Amino acid sequence: MPTITLPGADGLAPFTLSPPRDFPKAVPPFPRIALAAAHVVADPRAEQDPWLDAKLDWDRTIAFRRHLWSLGLGVAEAMDTAQRGMGLDWAAALDLIRRSLDAMRDVPGAVMASGAGTDHLAPGPDVRVDDVIRAYEEQCEAIERLGGRLILMASRALAKAARGPADYERVYARILSQVREPVIIHWLGEMFDPALDGYWGHAEHYTAMETALSVIQANAAKVDGVKISLLDKEKEITMRRRLPAGVRMYTGDDFNYPELIAGDGQGYSDALLGIFDPIAPAVGGALARLAQNDLAGFHAILAPTVPLSRHVFRAPTRFYKTGVVFLAWLNGHQDHFTMVGGQQSARSIGHFAELFRLADAAGLLRDPDLAAARMRTLLALHGVG
Repeated sequence: MPTITLPGADGLAPFTLSPPRDFPKAVPPFPRIALAAAHVVADPRAEQDPWLDAKLDWDRTIAFRRHLWSLGLGVAEAMDTAQRGMGLDWAAALDLIRRSLDAMRDVPGAVMASGAGTDHLAPGPDVRVDDVIRAYEEQCEAIERLGGRLILMASRALAKAARGPADYERVYARILSQVREPVIIHWLGEMFDPALDGYWGHAEHYTAMETALSVIQANAAKVDGVKISLLDKEKEITMRRRLPAGVRMYTGDDFNYPELIAGDGQGYSDALLGIFDPIAPAVGGALARLAQNDLAGFHAILAPTVPLSRHVFRAPTRFYKTGVVFLAWLNGHQDHFTMVGGQQSARSIGHFAELFRLADAAGLLRDPDLAAARMRTLLALHGVG
């Protein structure tokens, strides 16, 4: 195994990589729905203003979705992991959704749901709740016209325009009354996007939860499930136990996902997670174990991925996409470490070094020689030799 010199708290030190883990073969159907929010691959060779434009390498972007489907996972498309609202605009997102749906039709059993939001409507003092409704309607109609399933993303414009819980109830009731099939509602916390602070009309999460539950209970036939991304397992469990029959909880907790997916005597969570993008082989293997009622095997596979995930999603959490794309580069899913919006610069070299160690500990560096060579390149770029 290769050895590389990495920076750490005590300076530079040699680090010898471990062999990659051989995960069990994933053979769906699984006992849980598992959707991976997938990243996009930038095209660094395109003529552009890289902090402003979103030029994508479509071949590599779609190839990564095929990789996820091959492991038995579904794809949550054009979500925040794809840098929605942090480099990827609505026009590019719709093109991404169209291309992914076209690719999915060639993959037997593939599953995909796509994010519909209001990101083409800039929040501002002149934006009214009716403007938010029209923006949601436009995106939902466009995705459904392509044959896509919907994930209703949280709206920055609504968070700005709403005057209280009643405005959220009106917006969601209007949109849910029109959708063709049940949707996933996404409650994205302010740690992921500060512009969503106070969503559902309250800054306190348990109080906000009452509004979200009211919306779901009043429209249960149009809600497949809810994904909450608050990084707090107790809040997720509390909400999960109060959902109407037939409405799923999709964990969005990138800190505590193994125990939430495993569940307890009163239920479990399905999953829609950004961390599933880089740890997909482990997820498929763990769910294969769970399908065999091997709970110990399930936890043995996922437990080493939790320190990795907590590091990727550490504060400022909104920059977690940088770690996701870094791991895709290390594992050969793309030939560069460049992101739309210049987001590859959002984390430090020390952060990347620790991420490298944790990915190795989880057995997720599938080609140690390639990963070491690419890490040496990044270190040299940062003046670490």
